Amino acid sequence: MTITTTGLTRAAGAAAAVAGTIFVAVQINHPPMDAASVPSADWVLRSWAKAVMSALALAGITGMYLRSRRSGVLGLAGYLLFAAGYLLMFAVEVIAATVLPTVAGSDPGYVNDVLAAAAGGAPAGDLGGLRTVLDLSGVGYLAGGLLFGIALFRAGVLARWASVLLAVGTAGTAALAVLPEAFNRPFAVPVGIALIGLGISLWRRADAASAPEPVRPAAAPVVR
Repeated sequence: MTITTTGLTRAAGAAAAVAGTIFVAVQINHPPMDAASVPSADWVLRSWAKAVMSALALAGITGMYLRSRRSGVLGLAGYLLFAAGYLLMFAVEVIAATVLPTVAGSDPGYVNDVLAAAAGGAPAGDLGGLRTVLDLSGVGYLAGGLLFGIALFRAGVLARWASVLLAVGTAGTAALAVLPEAFNRPFAVPVGIALIGLGISLWRRADAASAPEPVRPAAAPVVR
C-alpha cells in the first residue's frame, strides 16, 4: 500500500469527522455525573468512546494544522495547546473507564470530587496530581480550541463557519463552571459539529493539498 499526502489528509479529515460524530452521540441521554452512575456499563462504554474520540480528534487537528501551515505562530500555539488538551483528555477518559468504576463503591466521595473537578467545579477533597491533569486538560481544550479556531479562520483554507464554531464552542465551555450540570451536554454539541464540518472540509481539499503547482511558461526572449 502506497502512503500518499492525499491519503493521509483524507484520513485526518475522516478522523475529525468521526470524532465529532462520537462527541455528539455520547452526549445523548448521558448518565448523571455522580458516583452512582460510574460503575454502570453505560458509563464505561461512553468513557471508552470519548477516549477513542480524543485520539481521532488529535489525528484530525494535526491534519488541519498541516493543511493550514500558513496560520503562523497563532496556528502553531493553538495546535499545540489543543493537541495537549486532547492528549490529556484521552488519559482522563481512560481513567474514567478503568479506575473510577473500581473505586466508586468504596470511595464515592473521591469519585464525586473527580467528577466535580472534571466539570470545572471545586472538589471538596484533595485529588493530588489528578487535579493538575484535569486543569491542564481543560485549559488546553478551551484556550487551544479558541486559538486554533481563530487561526483556521484567518488561514481561510478550511470551512470558515466551522472554524468560528470551534472557537466559540470551546471558549464557551468556560461558562460551565457557573452553570448547572444540565448545560454540559448541549455545550459540547457545537464543538462536535465543528469537528465534523472541518473534517469534511479537510477531506474535500485533500486533492488540492497534493496537487503540484502549475508550471508557468517561460517568458519569450526579447529580440533586439
